[in-house]
Amino acid sequence: MTSPAEEFRHEPVMVEEIAEVFAAVPAGVVLDATLGGGHSEAILERRADLAILGIDRDPAALAAARQRLARFGTRVTTLHARFDDRAALAEGLQDALAAQAKAAGAADDPRQEPSMQTLEHPDDSLSGALFDLGVSSPQLDVGERGFSYRHDGPLDMRMDTTAAWSASDVVNGYESDELARVLRRYGDERFATRIARAIVAARPVETTAELAAIVTAAIPAPARRTGGHPAKRTFQAIRIEVNGELAALPDALDAAIDTTRPGGRIAVLSYHSGEDRIVKERFRRATGACDCPPGLPCVCGAVQTVRLVRGVPKHPSDDEQRRNRRASSARLRVAERTGAT
Repeated sequence: MTSPAEEFRHEPVMVEEIAEVFAAVPAGVVLDATLGGGHSEAILERRADLAILGIDRDPAALAAARQRLARFGTRVTTLHARFDDRAALAEGLQDALAAQAKAAGAADDPRQEPSMQTLEHPDDSLSGALFDLGVSSPQLDVGERGFSYRHDGPLDMRMDTTAAWSASDVVNGYESDELARVLRRYGDERFATRIARAIVAARPVETTAELAAIVTAAIPAPARRTGGHPAKRTFQAIRIEVNGELAALPDALDAAIDTTRPGGRIAVLSYHSGEDRIVKERFRRATGACDCPPGLPCVCGAVQTVRLVRGVPKHPSDDEQRRNRRASSARLRVAERTGAT
């Protein structure tokens, strides 16, 4: 029988770069808002005075990460939740802080062998937050999850397998105009109307292979010869709609910024333009950028709470992109919390 970690193998992107981002943050708890285990493992190995609060919507990802990070003991707290759930974040942070306080007490007991350096938490805040957006390799490679146009399976695409809403509800339930809107907004699909009409005409659509074939046939032959698989953008758009990914991101980023203490850092790995635009915009707002017309007094209430560590996104090295084709679209943005509140 295979273990969860063996079943859910994922090669994280830009591991060394992420570890470097958190190398100088204050001691305490770092939020891994899309827990896969690889980034957290690197952070924990480099900094003995950091702990991880890991949250994820995917129960399989959580089970694998718990196993991968088990050697770090109480330095890891995990939670099944969406990353924009502020109540869950607050509860999870309290649990992580309590675990560190208990570990610190055990370390001070001369009868017990200390398992880690004592962590000091000046307040109930984070030392940093990491968001690795997008889909993991196991989700794409397991046909039964329904994420991939390359593997036949049911129309699922749920990151949280306990959720009721799936890709089948979108593909077989949306009106043609609404479906086309989703494809344009989340997939930048220029043939959205043609594809939506073809999907509606072919209903009921039951598998990923059926959907991929319908999309491919709806796109003009010359356009199918460039830009990768013809169904790539459609599958991306439906996945984002099913999981509410872009809708959840702004508040999740704001919550992370609000909860991080001065000197802490918020790092985001995004994989397509829609995600990156949101990250860029939320970070820009947090730098105190004013939206008021030039020459007039500021009335928008702009206050600087972060500084940008990098003005432009960082990309994976050429070597990493050759090793891992899914790293090619990754963009890393980092902001550091300032002393403003």
